[in-house]
Amino acid sequence: MPVTAPPSVLADTLLARLPEVYGAAADPERAVQMRAYMKDVAPFLGLTSPVRRELTKAVLDGTPRPDESDLTAVALRCWALPEREYAYFGIDYLRRHVRRLTSGFLPVARELVTTVPWWDTVDHLAAHIVGGLVAADPKLRADIDAWIGDEDLWVARTALLHQLRHKDATDTDRLFAYCLRQSGHPDFFIRKAIGWALREYAKTDADAVRSFVAAHRDTLSPLSVREALKNVGA
Repeated sequence: MPVTAPPSVLADTLLARLPEVYGAAADPERAVQMRAYMKDVAPFLGLTSPVRRELTKAVLDGTPRPDESDLTAVALRCWALPEREYAYFGIDYLRRHVRRLTSGFLPVARELVTTVPWWDTVDHLAAHIVGGLVAADPKLRADIDAWIGDEDLWVARTALLHQLRHKDATDTDRLFAYCLRQSGHPDFFIRKAIGWALREYAKTDADAVRSFVAAHRDTLSPLSVREALKNVGA
């Protein structure tokens, strides 16, 4: 069942400013290039990250700190706009205030993950939003246990990547179990995510990743193995 945006005066303010400020700086020629690079997943305004960061300061100027309802409204309303940069604004806004989110935000995060999904939004949501929610409330691990088996590959990718920033706090049993659960998945984005998740954890415990890969080399795809061992060797 789709999640709907709650009423929010703050969201009203930001979503009135956002198209005006971003739209005035649009670069149609660059927009075509960006859309092609992102495999035509969505139209673009053509704003580079440095330009977008400067414009965002103007959008946020003088606004109060949001609560969870505001954050939900802003994110969902950003996703409803066609150009991709609005979703990027929503992600940045959530990241800035992630500690104000509770476990109740997880269904909203799933809605964002599955709405016009591509790696440019999903990976940030996985590592910075979903990962932050789980770190703050470990009871959410049960929900992510369900996500790893989801038929939607972007939900499963989110489960694989949600511990990217957890370092010493990584639940290694779940990390390795998730990788094995999806090791036979035929899609590039899942196989790549397995390798990326392992490669990132190798920065914390290289021996554990080497041992895991050695034990399951026949199960993991060559892409996953290559990515996992990229910085630590066989």
